[in-house]
Amino acid sequence: MTSSSSPSQDEQSFAETSRTESLRADALMEEDVAWSHEIDGERDGDQFDRSERAALRRVAGLSTELEDVTEVEYRQLRLERVVLVGVWTSGTVQDAENSLAELAALAETAGALVLDGVIQRRDKPDPATFIGSGKARELRDIVLETGADTVVCDGELSPGQLIALEDVVKVKVVDRTALILDIFAQHAKSREGKAQVALAQMQYMLPRLRGWGQSLSRQMGGGGGGGMATRGPGETKIETDRRRIREKMAKMRREIAEMKTGRDIKRQERRRNKVPSVAIAGYTNAGKSSLLNRLTGAGVLVENALFATLDPTVRRAETPTGRVYTLADTVGFVRHLPHHLVEAFRSTMEEVAESDLILHVVDGSHPAPEEQLAAVREVFRDVGAVNVPEIVIINKADAADPLVLQRLLRMEKHSLVVSARSGQGIDELLALIDSELPRPEVELEVLVPYTQGGLVSRVHAEGEVQSEEHTPEGTLLKARVHEELAALLAPYVPAAH
Repeated sequence: MTSSSSPSQDEQSFAETSRTESLRADALMEEDVAWSHEIDGERDGDQFDRSERAALRRVAGLSTELEDVTEVEYRQLRLERVVLVGVWTSGTVQDAENSLAELAALAETAGALVLDGVIQRRDKPDPATFIGSGKARELRDIVLETGADTVVCDGELSPGQLIALEDVVKVKVVDRTALILDIFAQHAKSREGKAQVALAQMQYMLPRLRGWGQSLSRQMGGGGGGGMATRGPGETKIETDRRRIREKMAKMRREIAEMKTGRDIKRQERRRNKVPSVAIAGYTNAGKSSLLNRLTGAGVLVENALFATLDPTVRRAETPTGRVYTLADTVGFVRHLPHHLVEAFRSTMEEVAESDLILHVVDGSHPAPEEQLAAVREVFRDVGAVNVPEIVIINKADAADPLVLQRLLRMEKHSLVVSARSGQGIDELLALIDSELPRPEVELEVLVPYTQGGLVSRVHAEGEVQSEEHTPEGTLLKARVHEELAALLAPYVPAAH
């Protein structure tokens, strides 16, 4: 009897170890920049009594759980069931709740079902488990109570914190950056977009390979002491993985550099033709793609989800006076976007830095639009887009509080309220774009022979035609053109009378 029961215990123990290792392996993802942005405001926690101040604080209204779902339907959905947890270090309780609400929107975009959200008041995140060992046990109770299978942390987690927190809560733990990368991987469509996501994911895995090594050496541990039997294979595995990842990253960077060359050629072609460029930028889900569609009728994917656009989309558009320009839709920004993600998606940001005009779209119905504006401008600085003229487009006017719209208009001198959905303010925006685009610098009058019809077409495409008259000798044009085109037209300037 004894001998028959012993293997089954070993099997159970091995199965439990394998399950833990598998969960741990799933969660070894890269760290995000802590969300603890400094915002002036009262430290609301200081006025609570000690027990209330130290408690995990539930954030209401985050659950997206469906009420009447049968088990069959639930299995078809295959959604991860998540509990969110944040550490509130500074600012007001409203700031902390807004940050967790944004994390909930990220989780839903990634396809998860948000069951609950809690925030923990601390001066700084716990170095061992992010929220402290006692609170981690409380979080374990919430996970059991809700039936969650994943905990998502709104902050920077080191590999050690991920493992320690997992050991307590007994489910998969991911941080905010892991979530953003997952969304990027789901939404990248072009070859370049996919390559950039893969590069970001590998950069993300590299520092976490120590965690893999720890789990491997624990797996290898027999029963007696340390030494090569427990340590060697794990270390070898880490080194092999690191080398492979570095090789893949180098190859991926070369591929992305080649794709960048193709994009640069297209951009140079547009510059040579003197086509002005306008970049639509802004916080994720502010309505940039909807605005692009409204301005150009382009039919770009429009989805009420974060990061629906990942690949740079460039469309041709015309002002009401017939001037041609290009409109580029870019990836949405998000607060504390990790630096290597900015690096990986620099291609979409280049359209912003090298444009003639930025349409900075902000969601007027968001609880904290000023924070969104500040977060996007921080990334503008990162990519060198500080000297490009900017119009602030306050979108979703149909859903926004009029007082908030007035406040934003007062705060942002060069701004306009629109609704991409209803079309409100779009005509004014088109007129504003027309007035803001750089104008050709040379004004001239030319008589172009009919044999040079191509030059007339170029004046229409690249310049501003003020008058056009067909005479027996050729086309008489009064227009504003760029210097390069003016040089080609110089032989056809009529002699002075």
